[in-house]
Amino acid sequence: MSVVKSISVSVVIFLAALAAPAQDTGSVKGIVRSDSGDKLAGVSIIARREGKDLGSTVSGKGGEFRLSGLDPGVYNLVFEKDGFSSGVLFGVLVKKKKVNNLSDRLIMTIDEGTLVIVSGSVFNQYGRSIYGAKVKIEEILPDQDSRRDSTIYTSRSGQFTFRFEEGKRTLRVTVSVKDVVGTKEIEVDDAGIYRLALTLNLPEKTS
Repeated sequence: MSVVKSISVSVVIFLAALAAPAQDTGSVKGIVRSDSGDKLAGVSIIARREGKDLGSTVSGKGGEFRLSGLDPGVYNLVFEKDGFSSGVLFGVLVKKKKVNNLSDRLIMTIDEGTLVIVSGSVFNQYGRSIYGAKVKIEEILPDQDSRRDSTIYTSRSGQFTFRFEEGKRTLRVTVSVKDVVGTKEIEVDDAGIYRLALTLNLPEKTS
């Protein structure tokens, strides 16, 4: 009987010793967003210190994450997701028994190498750039009756840019200044930059 008691006491002491270090660790939590403000799920977040990966997790549906069990110290947080450029948040402090709430400071930008980029310029009949022209791009869906569209205005140099996820699609670009309208339709497939130029014959008073 005394042997059994001795073993039981030893096990309890051993488990207490294992639990003690965990109580001295800290945590980091936050929300990962895209640069357009969308919350990002499935982002890999890695806590790195002195070149070593010391913890990792994956963001949830609302972009939220929590990294626990980190020893006190200063870490760099590396975050990665397909279709986005990898990012690093430097100098993240972890304190004993504390949670460092980073809120939504983790922002990821789209990797343009995986995008379809439609870039163009708008000119008048004399070859001068048109500032403030309305540019609408429509993605023509297979049923032909359904379209997704987006609208922007040309810069001072007469330029505009739209970005889409990689994939085959038909796009219609419509440029207008008052009642003068110009249209071009393009087919895109692979990721890349598709350039076009549109010319509007404007009355002298609006050129």
